[in-house]
Amino acid sequence: MFGLIGHLTSLEHAQSVARELGYPEYADQGLEFWCSAPPQIVDRIKVTSATGQQIEGLYVESCFLPEMLAGSKIKTAIRKILNAMALAQKNDVDITALGGFSSIIFENFNLSQMSSVRNIQLEFNRFTTGNTHTAYIICRQIEEASRKFGIDLAKATVTVCGATGDIGSAVCRWLDARTNIKELLLVARNQERLQELQAQLGRGKVLEIEDALPQSDIIVWVASMAKGMAIDPANLKRPCILIDGGYPKNMSTLVQEEGIHVIDGGIVEHSLDIDWKIMKIVNMTAPARQLFACFAEAMLLEFEGWHTNFSWGRNQISIENMDKIGEVSIKHGFRPLIN
Repeated sequence: MFGLIGHLTSLEHAQSVARELGYPEYADQGLEFWCSAPPQIVDRIKVTSATGQQIEGLYVESCFLPEMLAGSKIKTAIRKILNAMALAQKNDVDITALGGFSSIIFENFNLSQMSSVRNIQLEFNRFTTGNTHTAYIICRQIEEASRKFGIDLAKATVTVCGATGDIGSAVCRWLDARTNIKELLLVARNQERLQELQAQLGRGKVLEIEDALPQSDIIVWVASMAKGMAIDPANLKRPCILIDGGYPKNMSTLVQEEGIHVIDGGIVEHSLDIDWKIMKIVNMTAPARQLFACFAEAMLLEFEGWHTNFSWGRNQISIENMDKIGEVSIKHGFRPLIN
């Protein structure tokens, strides 16, 4: 059995979902209520592969909200993720994907040192961040979107915002090894890590975001931010592809101008309907078939019987593993979403 650990995008989102699901007593509650709410199994899932194989899984709502990353509530955020992991393991889930900020919290706060949760000793080989499949799908989206919108990669300048993160660094390595892009621009907050990445790649220019965006034919946005960042469309080239790999995704509402093509980065579409209801809550266009690539990684690992933390640790994603997860992604009927 596979598991998915997720969370809602904001307090307002949590309140609206509570109302939609028939819990009006929760709909008017503030952040303190959600800080104390325990994780819950809110969906039971059935997935059929393009091969005909069927698997089952659970969706665990962690009740974490991005607002908990501010100030004194960091410990609450950590507790939320650990408790959700413990709940998945307690229900004998073989492999569980940490979705959204769950994996970021796990890595940034080194939760691997906190393996004991009440009477449960977490077995970390039961969990995966899903980042390898996400990175693979974003790279495929770069390829397919550039063809669709007439951008020649050999003449293109590509900017990766969040270049030093787990997904961002993998995308950079793939762009360097698998494409002939003209220029790679590296943007991140940590300058020391940027310099290290640049040295590893042997290429790429380190720039501030305001200097990089006007030069970019393709922008890959994989920065981990609790709140979205506003981009002034006047500073972008035409045509321009903007792949929004963040969560929550908001670029399509912020940037709505002719010649700027916003792609929901890291989203896949399955060839068959999935028996679940959870994707309706995150407003997927086709919720029976569309999902986050990190969640799909848990499904792929279950399909293949690879019950191991396929994606784990910062900047450990290899091109070889991207190819490996990519092969089984195609095999089982997943494809990159191009809006």
